[in-house]
Amino acid sequence: MNSNLFSLLEPTAPWVMGILNVTPDSFFDGGKYLKEELLVTHINKLIHEGADIIDIGGCSTKAGAATITTEEELERVIPAIQLTKALFPKAIISVDTYNHSVAVRAVSAGADMVNDISGGTLDDNMFDTVRELNVPYILMHIQNTPATMQLKPAYTDVVMDVYDHLQKQIDKLSLHGFNKIIVDPGFGFGKTVDHNYEILKNLHVYKMLGYPLLTGVSRKSMINSVLGTLPKNALNGTSVLNTICLLNGADILRVHDVKEAKEVVTLIKKYRS
Repeated sequence: MNSNLFSLLEPTAPWVMGILNVTPDSFFDGGKYLKEELLVTHINKLIHEGADIIDIGGCSTKAGAATITTEEELERVIPAIQLTKALFPKAIISVDTYNHSVAVRAVSAGADMVNDISGGTLDDNMFDTVRELNVPYILMHIQNTPATMQLKPAYTDVVMDVYDHLQKQIDKLSLHGFNKIIVDPGFGFGKTVDHNYEILKNLHVYKMLGYPLLTGVSRKSMINSVLGTLPKNALNGTSVLNTICLLNGADILRVHDVKEAKEVVTLIKKYRS
């Protein structure tokens, strides 16, 4: 594991996190990479297109997704982590899980950081675990659970409600001196389309939390519901929203399409130069 990893995650330029779902049911690429030869091809593609981080997930978190057993999740993510490290020993790997047991095994297998879509709300042991592992932790906001989050999401003030929740979770982690935190407002996780765009317009607010900011809008319904497209046709919309994310303060873009996201980063860097 890279002991200096967290210092690298305070980038002077935005980073791109490439998504690697080893699930049969993720909303865009579920089932695509279950065979090893297809997995190898995709890992190579992510790296050669310039992914700074590879985010490996074995449990779908799309709206309405059912939970799976710890054993099933481990059977999916551990071989993928080991294969990625074998192919690219210097690759920075994130494990996308809200299960503390999976986080422990994943880091032991070579993962460098933990991406928890629940921000510690779905596993009471997660905060103690990441403190013990001492790896960077992506703290995301979600309302309810993946199975129920889109039923009737409601807020008094979505921007500040999400901010206050993230601050509360940060405070819990900070009580024990843990500060290797990356914050994610959780686009699409217990939010309506209007909620998502309100957060997008006010992303700069979350910079006040004092930690790197990750955004994940790739091919999501906040694009498709506006444009009348399907996820497979949402690359252009994704690039537009990724551009807005960077202009409004995002440090890390979590994406399915690394090449295009890196182009967005390059153009934004030129714009800012």
